[in-house]
Amino acid sequence: MALSSNTNLRVRYAETDQMGIVYHSNYLIWFEVGRSELFRDLNLPYTEFEKQGLGLAVVEANCRYRKPTRYDDELVIVTKVESMTSRSVTFTYHVYRDETLVADGKTVHVFINQNGRPSDVRKYEIWQRLQPILEKHTASVVPLS
Repeated sequence: MALSSNTNLRVRYAETDQMGIVYHSNYLIWFEVGRSELFRDLNLPYTEFEKQGLGLAVVEANCRYRKPTRYDDELVIVTKVESMTSRSVTFTYHVYRDETLVADGKTVHVFINQNGRPSDVRKYEIWQRLQPILEKHTASVVPLS
């Protein structure tokens, strides 16, 4: 079983450009929505990381636009944890309209402390809640080291 989450959304008019097509940067926002929902589905909302002084800084992001999307389209964002180490996590995203893949992408994040320095997630209390989840989904996550 993969560590994944599906998020439904409907394209808002404000997300489109003058040509009526979704403006490209909105996909990265939707990726963030997908990540947040994945953590929420695991009963680990991002606010729990922040309360402990831990953040996830984006160090790489990419998106491939395959088909245009427009106002009022109903989309599904499929977010998966591709890999995770004690210091970083990589997510993949697939955006669908019905059965059509309209975009896909990936983001890489580094765990950081309150000073903005890379940090080992195992040093934080949240690790006690995160570790059993990762062990349950070992096929989708590389061993932490």
